Amino acid sequence: MSLLRWLKERLFCDLAIDLGTANTLVFLKGKGIIVQEPSIVVINRQTGKVEAVGKRAKDMLGKTPASVVAIRPMRDGVIADFEIAEKMLDYFIKKSTNNRGFLIRPRIVIGIPTGITQVERRAVKDVALRAKASEVFLIEQPMSASVGADLPISEPMGNMIVDIGGGTTDIAVISLNGIVFNHSIRIAGNEMDEAIIQYLKKKYNLLIGEKTAELVKMEIGSAYPLDEPITMEIKGRDLREGIPKTIVVDDQEIREALEHVVSAIINAVKIALEKTPPELSADIIDRGIILTGGGSLLKNVDKRIREETKLPVFITEDPLTAVVLGAGKMLDDLDLLKKISLM
Repeated sequence: MSLLRWLKERLFCDLAIDLGTANTLVFLKGKGIIVQEPSIVVINRQTGKVEAVGKRAKDMLGKTPASVVAIRPMRDGVIADFEIAEKMLDYFIKKSTNNRGFLIRPRIVIGIPTGITQVERRAVKDVALRAKASEVFLIEQPMSASVGADLPISEPMGNMIVDIGGGTTDIAVISLNGIVFNHSIRIAGNEMDEAIIQYLKKKYNLLIGEKTAELVKMEIGSAYPLDEPITMEIKGRDLREGIPKTIVVDDQEIREALEHVVSAIINAVKIALEKTPPELSADIIDRGIILTGGGSLLKNVDKRIREETKLPVFITEDPLTAVVLGAGKMLDDLDLLKKISLM
């Protein structure tokens, strides 16, 4: 390796991070997305030592002995456990930079939900600074997702984006590099998983874990009737007998389980549409609604929103990475970054 390249790799390690409730993604300037892992940390209760982070930690969910606990430090898009969040972020930063030392501490851009408080923003910033950032820029996730989806945010036209994440659904109307109107609800992908768990418990007396619920959501979950019915075999524990049990459910049942969550998200979209200035509403009629975030991968959620709003609805090319890609692009445009970042 040449001396110039060696210096560049240690001088320029700016990062963009989507610190999500369900997953954390890290973008390294010049390299692209380096980390895309679950926001989970496994801690040994007795020693306080971190046993696993990310994918390995998720594999351990529901399978750990009493002395080991799996923790999600993010809840509803904000930090619920400051100490664990710091350890997780430190781990992901080191992993994305191959543990090499920095000659200059990195600038870090972090995507955050629109509805969080000043105190919650400060907590995110402090965690990043303690993880050795030189500067931290906080960007609202809908704005970052809009940049990641290549929307013309600098133009005097309305762009409506709906980012359905793990802990929050963020809805924003963007024009001239600013959010004209935003609405955020703490209902998203995690609530879908919990709704499936509760439905199966109530209807079949079957207890399943988070991982199984997420798999059911991904495999047969939907927001609108499918062209062809599908079924799935689900394994769990019978609450009456206390023994393992297997049942078969269909997409209609899971759609019923998810109905109140999907309805809450659609109602939030309707509220945003009602409160959007009329000139920008005209743009949205022409340009439609853009969906991003893992929740937008729920089957037919775009059809359901289209049916309810009578507007065109589009899902971005890669909904899971739109926020971090947008934040990553801003590392190349510091003027724009400073203009749209939150204080």
